[in-house]
Amino acid sequence: MPARDFLRHHWPTVTIAVTAAAIGCAAIVMFSNMPPHRIVMATGPEEGTYYEVGQRYRAALARENVDVQLVPTQGSIENLAMLHDPHSGVSVALIQGGTVGSEQKSGLESLGTVFYEPFWWFHRREIEGVGVPSLLGRKISIGPEGSGTRALALELIKAAGIEQRVQMLPLGPRESADKLFAGEIDVAFMMTSWESPVVRQLLADERIALSGFPRADAYVALYPFINKVVMPRGAGNLAKDQPPNDVALIATKASLVVRADLHPALQYLLLEAATGIHSKRSIFNRANEFPAAEAVDIPLSNEALRFYKSGPPFLHDYFPFWMAALIGKLIILLIPILGVLYPMMRLLPRLYDWMMRSKILRMYGELRLLEGEMANVGSGGHNTGEMVARLNRLEEQANNARVPVAYASMLYSLRDHIDLVRGALKKHADKVH
Repeated sequence: MPARDFLRHHWPTVTIAVTAAAIGCAAIVMFSNMPPHRIVMATGPEEGTYYEVGQRYRAALARENVDVQLVPTQGSIENLAMLHDPHSGVSVALIQGGTVGSEQKSGLESLGTVFYEPFWWFHRREIEGVGVPSLLGRKISIGPEGSGTRALALELIKAAGIEQRVQMLPLGPRESADKLFAGEIDVAFMMTSWESPVVRQLLADERIALSGFPRADAYVALYPFINKVVMPRGAGNLAKDQPPNDVALIATKASLVVRADLHPALQYLLLEAATGIHSKRSIFNRANEFPAAEAVDIPLSNEALRFYKSGPPFLHDYFPFWMAALIGKLIILLIPILGVLYPMMRLLPRLYDWMMRSKILRMYGELRLLEGEMANVGSGGHNTGEMVARLNRLEEQANNARVPVAYASMLYSLRDHIDLVRGALKKHADKVH
């Protein structure tokens, strides 16, 4: 059977087959972009807050069958470099506010801020004085290379104009505390959470004092990424009343930062994990204050904006992560296909009906033309034999026409009308002769 006739008689089957093939091809393309089962997260030193928080993210995502590989680093500066390095494999990291330059934002997106990072200023109790003058001539731990502590400490020391009048040492929190207890250094700057064992130990020790920032409001005014927080009196050790008074500290906010190409479903998963991990009350923040829709250095991703406005996609409330991602893609796939298929299925029968009727009506048009030319038989350029031959060809064409049964009645009527015109032609020819 010729291809044209096959299409004519089996157009519903062909339409469904073509649609199914289109759906299959689209499904292959979309399913190839399913979220991965593994992501790499840059944290911080293994004894630090960032690494501890990373472990909590790993546990939260493991419940959704996503493996989070933690990469220990020196801190925010190194984390930022790894996010920009396409060969590092790192796609998510914790970044301290104020450490991202304008030229470093490209290719990165934020999922919001997740907790405060106080800038702790501990010193040996026998050191007298407050503020910048008490630092002159001292041995100061400012954090290791690649850490956010070091970046902020250098910025503040430079702003105070004392970088040439202090001895700066690249020590981490644990080593700083040990050397402070041993009297080997005078001051230790560190950025870590209130829950850090090192901070708790230093706050409770009577040999160590916590210095505040008398000009904390000035730092907040000059540096948009800095916040003022207060360490309440006695919160470090109620029995020993440590610290002996409220202490004003400065703090940044840590952001959860991802590469811009991280799969949207994984971004939602990280945001849900962040809600469970960071929404609890702490000494410096209210309950549900974090995670927050704040873009400190890096703009929020579209997924984060939608999450903070409307919550997670509704499918995540009823299905596991992978099934929700799959169903979401199917919906995205089927809506445009159904939008095209439904009107097509309504239009095609009408188009098919028009094609079948037009095929028969064209023969009717030729018959009408022959009937109009009968008046010229014998007197014009037409003769009876020519007219009969044309009628015979038209009748043969009608006999060979292939149409569905529903249109057979039109063909039968056409044949009857051809006979009527043939009879009329015969009578007209007889009169002429």
